[in-house]
Amino acid sequence: MKTKKTATSAEPKKNMPAKSKLRENIEAIVIAVILALFIRTFIVQAFKIPSGSMQPTLAIGDHILVNKFIYGVKLPYTGTTIIPVEKPQHGDIIVFKYPEDPDKDFIKRLIGAPGDTVEIKNKQVYVNNMPIPHDPGVHSDPHVLSGGLNPRDNFGPVTVPPDSYFVMGDNRDNSYDSRFWGFVNQKAIKGKAFIIYWSWNSDTFGVRWGRIGSLLK
Repeated sequence: MKTKKTATSAEPKKNMPAKSKLRENIEAIVIAVILALFIRTFIVQAFKIPSGSMQPTLAIGDHILVNKFIYGVKLPYTGTTIIPVEKPQHGDIIVFKYPEDPDKDFIKRLIGAPGDTVEIKNKQVYVNNMPIPHDPGVHSDPHVLSGGLNPRDNFGPVTVPPDSYFVMGDNRDNSYDSRFWGFVNQKAIKGKAFIIYWSWNSDTFGVRWGRIGSLLK
């Protein structure tokens, strides 16, 4: 005896209200915002260079991307690393919370790691009694300042404490850095700068096309 086939669940039900277009758009926006916040917090973040302390490596008006995952996953606000990846390395260009005002972000080059001895003699930087190899630092002032008056050209020696780093700007004669205010705690480090994605010269109101896409090292 034959029986009638019943309708499958795949068959569309009649009289079901269509999903509101407004609701669909709101859901898409919410998802996009959540993804953007997640990426900005844990993966990559954009920054603009406001000063010349890292010239010529970074110019005023450069827009850069910073890898926030490379040093591990950190809890927001506390800076505590919950998933370690790798430690900051000598020569890395890092973005961090300025120790004297955590609401401000600074960008400098990492010179000394925990346990290193850093010293500056007549503008020459030494780490563990050895000159920095291929030092990217530049000097615009030929005068050498006494360490007793100013730490710019003669400094230390100092030993970098645990979980801390010594940083300097590449524009050595015009950089406010660890020579003046001390060390950067590891929790304050936001990430490593790795590329210039946009560059604008406000003096000439022009794009610096040759800098866009430049990898930082």
